[in-house]
Amino acid sequence: MAPIPGAGLAKGLAVTLRTMTKRSVTDQYPDALPELPPRSRGVIALFEENCTVCMLCARECPDWCIYIDSHKETTPAATPGGRERSRNVLDRFAIDFSLCMYCGICIEVCPFDALFWSPEFEYAETDILDLTHERDKLREWMWTVPAPPALDPAAEEPKEIAAARKAAEKAEAARQAARAAGTDGEAPA
Repeated sequence: MAPIPGAGLAKGLAVTLRTMTKRSVTDQYPDALPELPPRSRGVIALFEENCTVCMLCARECPDWCIYIDSHKETTPAATPGGRERSRNVLDRFAIDFSLCMYCGICIEVCPFDALFWSPEFEYAETDILDLTHERDKLREWMWTVPAPPALDPAAEEPKEIAAARKAAEKAEAARQAARAAGTDGEAPA
């Protein structure tokens, strides 16, 4: 059967007419903030207390947009005769968001959970030089980080927890057996 001439044109016009009669949906941003999906990526937030200045995030960043400065401080010995300890103290932690490609590698490699994704997305600046945010601004964004999702109740119990639970149950069973025998775990006199 031969196609009807102009069928494609009629089909296209029908789609156009249907679309024209529908009411448009417009988000009234900035008056009404959008509802973001959970765990959406916005900016990188810093939890300073966990940062040990290991520099892994800066070394692994493909854009080299993380700037970290630190100095060493010596702490006195905790006990008499002990030795002094030295630790790195964070002086500067900055991220240049004009260079950042939001890959999240820095967050993944941080062994101390000092970096997190924040859903904050309103950080535009009129000057590109102002897109380098220092640690005080990164710290403010830390409080917008959502709580991690709940664990899956159907998931398998971690091996470490299962081993600890079994050891505790075994010790409790031994105590119960000792009480039943009347020794209460004490050596006979």
